[in-house]
Amino acid sequence: MYLRDKQSGDLVEVLDATALIDPCLAELKGCLHAGEELQDAASFQKTDLEFPSGEALPRCWLDPGYRVAAAQ
Repeated sequence: MYLRDKQSGDLVEVLDATALIDPCLAELKGCLHAGEELQDAASFQKTDLEFPSGEALPRCWLDPGYRVAAAQ
């Protein structure tokens, strides 16, 4: 799966989809796709990423308390 870095606009290949959907983890491992060569794996903050369309990541992937807030 690919996401986009909000600041640079470059694509990030997500290497661990489980970390992406786990709201208790604030970062994930991925490879930046910028330039001609594939970059080494790095950590990315989930709050710095969005879908390539510009849509934000779902709250349930980012906030461990999303169920409590939705019930209020």
